[in-house]
Amino acid sequence: MPEKLSSKTNVVLSPLGDSAIVITFGNEMKGNVHKKIKIFKDMLEEEPFIGFIECVPAFTNLTVYYDALMIYNEQKQKSKEASISPYEFVQTIIEAKLQQVKKDKALDQRTISLPVCYGGEFGPDLEHVARFNHLTTDEVIHIHSSGEYLAYMIGFAPGFPFLGGLSEKIATPRRRSPRMNIPKGAVGIAGMQTGVYPISTPGGWQLIGQTPSTLFLPNESPPSLLQAGDKVKFIPISSVEYKEIARKEELK
Repeated sequence: MPEKLSSKTNVVLSPLGDSAIVITFGNEMKGNVHKKIKIFKDMLEEEPFIGFIECVPAFTNLTVYYDALMIYNEQKQKSKEASISPYEFVQTIIEAKLQQVKKDKALDQRTISLPVCYGGEFGPDLEHVARFNHLTTDEVIHIHSSGEYLAYMIGFAPGFPFLGGLSEKIATPRRRSPRMNIPKGAVGIAGMQTGVYPISTPGGWQLIGQTPSTLFLPNESPPSLLQAGDKVKFIPISSVEYKEIARKEELK
């Protein structure tokens, strides 16, 4: 089924398989696009339609997953023959809800502070980032920890936040050759983004520090410390403070 431009909203709706619909709000990673995504995500979760499973935000779109069989059966109960497909059913609901969005609605955002030990064994690429941007390592740390970042999406690895708002002064391309094993809590830079590795995994971001905070919480709901829409600040700490916080995290 082809994508469709929702009337009056300039939002593009397109199918993803037989049980999901992608709602595209723009084509650039911007704060105003994210706000639209977050507002609509909250609306769907507060007032879910029949068959709604979940919605997953990304940089410029929101993917809504639904139970096609439940929707089909619901329609069959109302009529002997389902008049429209489950996708068309969801598409109609989405279009109606898009007309109800209050553009001036204020976002309910959390601000999460993450302690970070920069450089040395905790940030092996800090000096490279400094050289690339013609700065000292202290300047990189100051600029990175002075910023306030927006979590546009959670993905790649469980609990991994893609954070926008990085200063151009310390933007640095990914490594040419990814590392095979990046430690849990590593804080990195890739282009104009910064992020935190919640688990040990391969990756190619430039590592400038490490947080002792636990981001992936598999036994909790939701299982991620950070959620799309959160604001994040990084607080510089010493290696001694890192080890003390890490010890307390292990006891939780």
